[in-house]
Amino acid sequence: PPPAVRGGSCAAVRHPPLMQNTGAARGGKRAAPAGAGAGALQPAKLSRAELYKPPTSEELSQLKETEDLFHSSLLRLQVSRGGPGSRRWPRSAPLRLTDQAWLPKGVKVPFLQVPFSVKGRFRFVPPTELKVVGSYLLGTCIKPEINVDVAVTMPREIFQDKDNLNQRYHRKRALYLAHIAQHFSKEKLFGSVKFAYMNSNHLKPILLLRPQGKDEKMVTVRLHACPAPGLFKPIRFYPSKNNVRTAWFMEQSTPKEGATEPPTPHYNNSILCDTVLLSHLQFLSSAATDFPGMKDGLALLKVWLNQRQLSKGLGSFSGFLASMLVAYLLMKRKIVKMMSGYQVLRSTLQFLATTDLSVTGISLVKDADASLPVLDDFHQAFEVVFVDPSGLVNLCADMTASKYHQVQFEAKRSMEILDDRMVDGFQVLLMTAKPMLRAFDHVFHLKHVSKLQGACKKMQLLNELMDRGGNYVAAALPFIVSLLARGLAGRALLVAHSLPEIPEWPIDAEPPKHKDVGPLMFGLLFVPEFAASLLEKGPQADHPEALDFRTFWGEKSELRRFQDGSICEAVVWEADTVYQKRLIPEQIVKHLLKLHADIPESSICYMGALLELSVCPQVSGTGEEAMVSVVCSYDDLSRKLWNLKGLPLTVTAVQGVHPALRYTDVFPPIPMKPIYSSYNRIRTKHLLLPLEEKPCPAYIAPLKIVCHMEGSGQWPQDKGAIKRIKAAFHLQLAELLQQQHQLVCRPAVTHTDVYKDGYVFRLQVAYHRETLILKEVVTPEGMLKYQDTEESRQLELETLHLPYLTSSLHGLQQQHPVFGSTCRLAKRWVSAQLLSNNISEECVDLLVAFLFLHPAPFTPPSSPQVGFLRFLDLLATFDWKNNPLIVNLNAGLTGEQAIKNRFVAARSRLPVMFIATPKDQWSSMWTQEQPSAQILQRLLMLASESLRAVEEQLMDPLNSQDVKMVFRPPLEFYDVLIHLNPTQIPRHLESVDRPLKSFSRGVVKNSTSVKILFPVVDYDPVQCYLQELRDAFSDLALFFYDKHGGEVIAVLWKPLSFQPQPFKVSSMKGRMVTTLNSELVCVPNVEAILEDFEVLGEGLVKSVEARTEKWTI
Repeated sequence: PPPAVRGGSCAAVRHPPLMQNTGAARGGKRAAPAGAGAGALQPAKLSRAELYKPPTSEELSQLKETEDLFHSSLLRLQVSRGGPGSRRWPRSAPLRLTDQAWLPKGVKVPFLQVPFSVKGRFRFVPPTELKVVGSYLLGTCIKPEINVDVAVTMPREIFQDKDNLNQRYHRKRALYLAHIAQHFSKEKLFGSVKFAYMNSNHLKPILLLRPQGKDEKMVTVRLHACPAPGLFKPIRFYPSKNNVRTAWFMEQSTPKEGATEPPTPHYNNSILCDTVLLSHLQFLSSAATDFPGMKDGLALLKVWLNQRQLSKGLGSFSGFLASMLVAYLLMKRKIVKMMSGYQVLRSTLQFLATTDLSVTGISLVKDADASLPVLDDFHQAFEVVFVDPSGLVNLCADMTASKYHQVQFEAKRSMEILDDRMVDGFQVLLMTAKPMLRAFDHVFHLKHVSKLQGACKKMQLLNELMDRGGNYVAAALPFIVSLLARGLAGRALLVAHSLPEIPEWPIDAEPPKHKDVGPLMFGLLFVPEFAASLLEKGPQADHPEALDFRTFWGEKSELRRFQDGSICEAVVWEADTVYQKRLIPEQIVKHLLKLHADIPESSICYMGALLELSVCPQVSGTGEEAMVSVVCSYDDLSRKLWNLKGLPLTVTAVQGVHPALRYTDVFPPIPMKPIYSSYNRIRTKHLLLPLEEKPCPAYIAPLKIVCHMEGSGQWPQDKGAIKRIKAAFHLQLAELLQQQHQLVCRPAVTHTDVYKDGYVFRLQVAYHRETLILKEVVTPEGMLKYQDTEESRQLELETLHLPYLTSSLHGLQQQHPVFGSTCRLAKRWVSAQLLSNNISEECVDLLVAFLFLHPAPFTPPSSPQVGFLRFLDLLATFDWKNNPLIVNLNAGLTGEQAIKNRFVAARSRLPVMFIATPKDQWSSMWTQEQPSAQILQRLLMLASESLRAVEEQLMDPLNSQDVKMVFRPPLEFYDVLIHLNPTQIPRHLESVDRPLKSFSRGVVKNSTSVKILFPVVDYDPVQCYLQELRDAFSDLALFFYDKHGGEVIAVLWKPLSFQPQPFKVSSMKGRMVTTLNSELVCVPNVEAILEDFEVLGEGLVKSVEARTEKWTI
């Protein structure tokens, strides 16, 4: 008896080999008896021995493939046979190419037939063979998209002699696919049948088939039509040859006399690509045999490309290109078959980083053949050159030089990251997405791509248009990018563009037009030192290059005399504030595109700094200048303090601690002078008190400065005595500053306020041993020991840690000019979300510092907006639970691993948000108390939502950008809202949406007055009210407020405090007695509490609105 059929596998029952040339012999087994129905397949006759012999390795691999991918042999058979009954597809009668009435209504030709009239005839004949090609067979497919590429060979008999000309081949190919699509659309087997452009190239439609049911998302079969082998002579398609006639393209009846036809290299390349599909597969599979590392290396490379948005669209660095590059490196022995996936990734990135294919192309041709075109021919025709093994096809034909330079830049950056011991390279390179919005300092959109038609006209790109089949986006893009790159040379490291991408479409729809790629996006990466320079200096007036410079810059160029006496062409840009200087690139972009490409300013949506303006509505610019003048005034005051005569001890150090002195204050103080009519004057004490009937006076922030006094044996060793000595110093400092520098001072026990240049500085004397003395504790046995107390901690923070942090961040601002503005945006956002009381300013400053000190995989931000987007991303994606955030200020840390190990060991005792710095490695002092786990959770959720919302707006140039949206907090989350009276909010003008009505706040802007009466400093009634609320009700509720002019205090009840408590006289605050199950219990008396809110805030509170009924017990 025959052996048992093994395991029910279809291997045992021999199907005719599936992937063989299904049409190889039209005779043979196929010749059926006349009665058997003309094209029906006959079962193959196999002897018994043949039927049960063990499967060959090839068949086993096919079975594996069937099992993995097709879930059934039936589907496999049908795809490989071209669908059920493909042999019975009727041949059609030959018709003119333009006669397309035979197509049924449900299918449109997937090709833009412009101009429509073309010679040639077409008829449908079933394909001669189908072959699986592409990455699926090599096993280098990566999710999420599994594509199986099938090459459908069109028979020779449907072609004619001159099909290489005037898109005839392309149109036949499109009609052929349309015919197949029409048949497949009737099959129940396929869930969807659609058209797409291969790599978004309009000349190359393909057919997409997806299985029915739940597998539809799993796999896509892509049908590529290709010509019968040997149909075309390769020499016709060399890069220098012409295959599109001008007269035909321009629809002229006769060609011009004596005009030469331009070469059409991209057109030629698109036909050649179809002829080499199979040879590329063979080439790659020979590279991949016995090379397991290639599979892993390619998977890593593809992920790397996907994360950088480089692998999809017209002119992308596709996965196929990556495979060919690895094969090239193998051929050149830069990679050997012993290597692991990681080594393959490294070697490939190293090669990309060091080789510029736009200057020196590479070729996969093994043996030189004199008849083939040389690399120089390719360089003349294409921007980037990588020639395939046949020596005919440029694999990078559609890539722009700019896109390759971006790939090169990314590879260089990635090599630096892989070599950096401090960075987790895998996480950073392969797990972090780099969308253009977060990777580039400025982005702008070309809103209306159709404007590039005019650009092609202006730049005289007719030849390019013919070559690209009328695709004006592809024709103009390389010229637009190189124009911008020249205009921004010196300012920008990189000028990049998004890849034009066209989505698939249903077979009954018209094919997408060129303008359907949607807005194009450009990204600029700046050289921070030169990005904002006002001057473009050109050549000397008498040099021949001067004319070229004038032509390039147009009427903006003018002659100028420089200090060294030379007279040169130059362009000077208008910009007064730091903010405007950052936007000089916008002026350049708009000017050059208008001048050279006829693109109007209205078509350019420049998104470089939308966020900055919306948040800092300072009178002049964004307040960066105000910050500089504060720092200048502080420097002058510290010099005066150093040189004071008549102090018993000298000043050893003066250190600023206010955020304005490290450039990170959201709204830097503006020089003020009080208007006396708004105040009640107390002459005897030279003081002003606010009048009750007037609006609350403007908030005057005291700028805190720590004054360290030298040590001496005369200092007492008792904490009470030290405080008195410090008070004496405060009095004496005030007296001496008044005598020697005529500054108005107001001493107090704990500090002295100094009015200078319109600012109020608050001096606080410090003695270096005081913290130690505060730590002294005497034990009952009379022993003296040292331990941290609340008081000593607070003093250490104010006199030691804060000054160090301020000076470190001040230094960071000198290296990265946008650090301060990024912090200010971040803090404004935190405050706008009502969380400024729950996360300290210092904590936000450190989070932002992390982005500048550890930017991998990016470069440090050079615009506040991109810094802010990365801040939101850091908050939302950092794993706070399992990792400490290590901020290496002044490069003072070496043992990062030790911090991580210690962190893991002590996790449960540490704050939920742990930030380590060189001077604070174990305690995370800035996040010790706040935020709590719930607040951190809320912060992360708000950050990820805000990031999504703001990126959505920045990516959508066709709608109006209201980026302030993410600075308006959602209030539906809270239980009670306390509405405040705007006249009593001193910082009312700082709110996100500028109030329509403003009040006179009793001050005028003035930095020159010397003799004044002292106004009330640091007076914000809302903060006083909040403090009272928290003191009274912190066990029952949480209070949230935007300190920058918020009109609402939001209240959230604590759920635990609403559980009934047993009755105790001592714990009756805010509670009332009630009976529950015949027992006396206390529950919060909500009505009375709400009334208390109003009573406590009389004159400040407008109304109390109870939003929810959550407190019903």
